[in-house]
Amino acid sequence: MSAVILAFLGFIAFFLGYRFYSKWIAEKVYCLDPDFVTPAHRYRDGVDYVPTPKQVLWGHHFSSVAGAAPILGPAIAVFWGWLPALLWVILGTVFIAGVHDFGSIVIANRHRGQSMGSLARNIIGPRAKTLFLLIILFLVIMVNAVFAWAIANLFINFPGSVLPIFVEIPLAAAIGYMVYRRKGGLFLPSIVGLAVLYGFVLVGYYVPVDVSGWTVAGLEINPFVFWILILMAYGLIASVLPVWLLLQPRDYINSHQLFLGLFILYAGMFVINPDVVAPAVNSGVPADSPPWFPILFITVACGAISGFHGLIGSGTTSKQLDKETDARYIGYFGAVGEGALALLSIIACVAAFSTLGEWQAHYADFAKAGEGALPAFVKGAALFAGGLGIPKGIAEVFVAVIVISFAATSLDTSIRLMRYIISELGESYRFQVLTRKPIAAAVGTGVSLLLIFSQEDGRGGYLIWPLFGTTNQLVGGLTLLVLSIWLWRLSRNMVYTLIPMIFLLSMTSWAMLMNLKSYYLTEQYLLLFLGLLLLCFVIWLILEAIFIFRKGKGALRRSESEISEFNRS
Repeated sequence: MSAVILAFLGFIAFFLGYRFYSKWIAEKVYCLDPDFVTPAHRYRDGVDYVPTPKQVLWGHHFSSVAGAAPILGPAIAVFWGWLPALLWVILGTVFIAGVHDFGSIVIANRHRGQSMGSLARNIIGPRAKTLFLLIILFLVIMVNAVFAWAIANLFINFPGSVLPIFVEIPLAAAIGYMVYRRKGGLFLPSIVGLAVLYGFVLVGYYVPVDVSGWTVAGLEINPFVFWILILMAYGLIASVLPVWLLLQPRDYINSHQLFLGLFILYAGMFVINPDVVAPAVNSGVPADSPPWFPILFITVACGAISGFHGLIGSGTTSKQLDKETDARYIGYFGAVGEGALALLSIIACVAAFSTLGEWQAHYADFAKAGEGALPAFVKGAALFAGGLGIPKGIAEVFVAVIVISFAATSLDTSIRLMRYIISELGESYRFQVLTRKPIAAAVGTGVSLLLIFSQEDGRGGYLIWPLFGTTNQLVGGLTLLVLSIWLWRLSRNMVYTLIPMIFLLSMTSWAMLMNLKSYYLTEQYLLLFLGLLLLCFVIWLILEAIFIFRKGKGALRRSESEISEFNRS
């Protein structure tokens, strides 16, 4: 089997999904209104609510949701063979992720740019808001803790990536100031910024920043602790800065990096046309391994469907939407971008090995699959880049910069999202000090650091990381639930969100029960307790939603009508 064939199958499916299915959803289900005055215009404050051109906002949205997950999840999932992972990425992107991400932006746009927690309160009930916010808070704390450690790990293993990553920060701030204060265009400065960034990839390769052996006051620093503190300090500052100053220009640069990176890697793959040495379905899976059904659906989240995307779409993206019709391009096409990245990860991890035996040794069991996922991707991606004549060492730094860039944007956007959540909880429970932006951001960062350093090596986030997949997918299912009730109350066809919701919640709950049994048998009581608590929260929310069907459709329909009339006046 040629890797090129797998790539073509994915491209064709993604094209058809965006061209036809998303258009149908936009016109017949979400009923986008080009005249609707978006929250970015109505509540414009120059910090969070900023009307943004759709190409720029797509870059910010995609960079925020991408991270390392669309690479890591598929790179692990090929353990069961490339066919289950490929089908889930393609079908999940087209029929679930696109609708979910697109819908989260639309519904928040129609409700003043509110986060998914507040939307749950408006559509389901007041108890739903607190439950949803607690689940979301738990999710973003995990993202902060693990992404900080993962980036630190990449800095240590690929020290050539440090300079280009940190050069991008002042570069993006300078571009943001020039564009938004001097009223210039963003496209050309961002292209120049990308050229400078890749120039520093070469500089970084020859001048790596390796902090091992550095001393402070005569004491040797711990590289993990050093980088984690730097990253969290950066995330804290970035979360309170105006979005136009750093996040938007940096993420726009990263969007160009995505297109250029995908072009280089896919073009290199087409040039060398490698064979897929891994099996379509792995019959050599050890007997004690988790079954692909349903564990696959919580292993591959970003790249198929991820609840974290709905939090970004409702929490930050909706506040920057210039026109409501832009939501299709930003939300659905953003999901397609993630699908393309996940597809590349699958192909890289099944075509980067010389023989089937070499692949089987790397993916000998599920634990090795998890540990070797990222190295397998970097190896495969570097091989593809080599097809265009890029030396292996420089290619590895290039790939590491791509992965870190997206992981870092997810980190600081996640901290920003945490600030929103803590502020909403402070407002709900009349604890006004938490509604202040710097205080809320500091509290969120502090909680993340406590989790990170609950273990000396900074791996504290991994204590509860096994719950990430199920928590993330449960949030995605609950977001589809909120969308379904909203559509039902507006007398629109909710089948396009209801069927994905039922499937996702069923698979995730099943996987959660399997994991809870495993936690009990292996005496992992912290995971058992937290998993049970999350499952109870989800069941409670579903029961609240079932009860809401008895209340009828009138209230929300009137509210929607009033908002539309108000915006047209």
